[in-house]
Amino acid sequence: MTDQSGYSGYSERDVQREVTELQQKSATAARIFDLRRIIGGLFVLYGVIVTIAGITDGQAAIDKAQGVNINLWTGIGMLLLGIFFLAWLKLRPTPPTVPEVTPEDLPDKPAA
Repeated sequence: MTDQSGYSGYSERDVQREVTELQQKSATAARIFDLRRIIGGLFVLYGVIVTIAGITDGQAAIDKAQGVNINLWTGIGMLLLGIFFLAWLKLRPTPPTVPEVTPEDLPDKPAA
């Protein structure tokens, strides 16, 4: 709400606080939707399913794959890849870079 003099009622401190809050929300959203989390979680989930299928495979399925329990080995590989992605996320988090806003960067007068 602005009066006729152009004063909006917000101080530079209020604007800086709101900018900081928005930056924190943006960083949180970026961490939640990090592709390493999504890919790692899916590989772990599917790896567990395929590994269980490989453990419960009958001899006919193993013979069909020329004596290799392909589901078991593929499931273990998927599990390892998923764990790698999740460990990478945990060990090397990448928060988005946010430019610092200084009081000099803020406009002197609100836009009319």
